[in-house]
Amino acid sequence: MSSESLGGILGAIVAAIVLAVAVVFGPIGQYGKPPRPAKVEPAPTAAPGAPAAPAPRGPVIREVPNQ
Repeated sequence: MSSESLGGILGAIVAAIVLAVAVVFGPIGQYGKPPRPAKVEPAPTAAPGAPAAPAPRGPVIREVPNQ
């Protein structure tokens, strides 16, 4: 038996094992799984009379004169 033949047989065995493991564990990710139930969170109630916080502002970019 030559080394190419032995390598082919061992490669086929490894491929069969990998395929069997993939079938046992099933698809990875959300595909094939039942959908998760959506969480329903109650809407937060704002305190009456409390002013709303101003929206956060980004960085101030100022022009620098060239000299």
